[in-house]
Amino acid sequence: MSIRPHAFVAMPFGSKPGPDGQLIDFNRVYAEYIAPAIEAAGLSAFRADQEQQAGDIRADMFQELLIADLVVADLSIDNPNVWYELGVRHALRARGVVLVMGGRATTAFDVYTDRKLRYGLKDGAPDPVTLASDIAKLSQMIQATMQSWTGRKISPVYSLLPYLQEPDWKSVRVACAQEFWVQHEEWAARVDLARKQGLIGDLLVLADEAPVAAFRAEAWIKAGIALRKAERFRFALEQLELGLAIEPKNLVGLREKGICLQRLAQAQQEGHSLARTRAHYLAVLKDFPADAETLALLGRVDKDAWTESWLRAELSPEQRREEAIEQAALLRAAIDSYAQAYRKHPGHYFSGINALSLMHLHEHLCADQRYAGQLPALQGAVQFAASNEPDAAQAFWAWVTLADVELLQGGSLERVRAAYREAVAKHDGDGFALKSSRAQLALLAELGFRPEPVAAALAVFDKALAKLQAPAGPWQPRKVILFSGHMVDEPGRLEPRFPADKQARVAQAIEVALDDMGAGPEDLALCQASAGSDLLFLQAAQARGLRCQILLPFGEAEFIQRSIDSRSSNSAAWREIYYQVVQGLRPDQLRLMPDALGPLPEGVNAYERCNLWLLYSAMSWGLAKLNLLTFWNGGGGDGPGGTAHMVQEVRRHTGRVSWIDPRKLW
Repeated sequence: MSIRPHAFVAMPFGSKPGPDGQLIDFNRVYAEYIAPAIEAAGLSAFRADQEQQAGDIRADMFQELLIADLVVADLSIDNPNVWYELGVRHALRARGVVLVMGGRATTAFDVYTDRKLRYGLKDGAPDPVTLASDIAKLSQMIQATMQSWTGRKISPVYSLLPYLQEPDWKSVRVACAQEFWVQHEEWAARVDLARKQGLIGDLLVLADEAPVAAFRAEAWIKAGIALRKAERFRFALEQLELGLAIEPKNLVGLREKGICLQRLAQAQQEGHSLARTRAHYLAVLKDFPADAETLALLGRVDKDAWTESWLRAELSPEQRREEAIEQAALLRAAIDSYAQAYRKHPGHYFSGINALSLMHLHEHLCADQRYAGQLPALQGAVQFAASNEPDAAQAFWAWVTLADVELLQGGSLERVRAAYREAVAKHDGDGFALKSSRAQLALLAELGFRPEPVAAALAVFDKALAKLQAPAGPWQPRKVILFSGHMVDEPGRLEPRFPADKQARVAQAIEVALDDMGAGPEDLALCQASAGSDLLFLQAAQARGLRCQILLPFGEAEFIQRSIDSRSSNSAAWREIYYQVVQGLRPDQLRLMPDALGPLPEGVNAYERCNLWLLYSAMSWGLAKLNLLTFWNGGGGDGPGGTAHMVQEVRRHTGRVSWIDPRKLW
């Protein structure tokens, strides 16, 4: 369940005389007009709760002013606090301001050309005749302002100074705003823990719950990186684009988006191509022309274009080699891209080793000496850069680069094997990195470059990858079956959804649905464990040998009290089913939301938050594996985390929804 974006309200307090001398009750203006409009637009309003002296703003309030998604400023009177707050916002943020004014417009108000509204006043309070219309107009303007976050600049400061750059949000940290940053740091620690543990579902829920856009962008980009490393490229791209919608110049996010576009193009996913990926990188380079990493990624696109031209299943090995030579111009384009990247940043040994490798391969294929004069200097430079990598987190890439140099310079089979073993010993379990490095060696092998040392190097990587995929390693399901369904009806429920006497009928319907889905021991089942269809689903799943993952919205004792004991006059029987279901689970198969995600945010429904957690956890295994089984009467209009939202999301991503409608069972 997403936390609403924050709107900071800059306005006078209490009753103040307006331009005509009549008192305006600004507390009523806030309560009856501004706050309802903000809430209707899907934001949460923040307003300081006491009068301030001019320029004396409490630290937490000042922090909200700088970091809030939106500022709504009421300029009905010449209040120094409001003008001061508006000026600070305009100085440090280019966008996210809406201006309102009651009564007759002042000259100062007319200075602004857009994002402003007038509202009706009568007897010093919002005019009841125009109030509904005024709220609707303000709500619409707030929504339009939020949707055009990356559009034209609203601040007159940034509009008049087009080369002025907004400060990074972390650099506008107010030293004394302890409460704000303590909450952020607790949230950030959970995000980082989820990322390190590979719990992408946790990470996505926490990203949605970030209180302001800057935090959400950071978390979505981190989630995208985690998903990319897990090779969930389509879902990773979705998260990256969410973050980039807020921070369109986030270079890390832009690079990661390109990697996902490229991998989707390689997999021949609909709508994706190397041409689209290339266009993306060229657009990034317009804003960051000296970024060696982006230039190197562009080189990878050129290399893939060359590889795609000859590495075709219908060609024999001899024909592939001939076609690779025929398309050498594409190979040289890749060499040029990598070499340009390395010239921009000689410490960027990734681009250097790729340029070096492709130069050697070009000489091997074409018997062309055009790069011979560059090879010794480039080899020495790359070797020096990799040998002096200062970042311990990059140790694998540095050592594999040194191993590549050993191979390219003609090192013996034993020296090459030893160098790659040393590199593999430095990897941190990132299968994506191992596969990327192996792919380069496979390319050399395909074209007959130093066959014996290359084969020895490939064997080192194959052994390492086999260990990652061994039975003791991470288990991967064939299918992921997410379940959402009604609890058993409480006694006296007026509109039946799951009458207690229909338990056998519901259980049978779930059995049939699982049969139709071909569910078996290679599959994963995810759901809560409430009395009713949840527990019947878990029983049926366990009977078929599915691995079960249960996520609970409360601590276990509280969950049993709320979701089992209070649901039915036959609670003892349901409790017994619950204990049977959880009896054989490993600790990581029964997870509690308060422990994993922290306290329930204000205004968020625990069951909906848990359903969203389930949905994201299921999706994180890969969209191609996602299936939803639901026992649902079609009711709703519910938001994120409700069954209707689950059905909508799974249909949007895979279309694999099995719906048991209780209205058709009896």
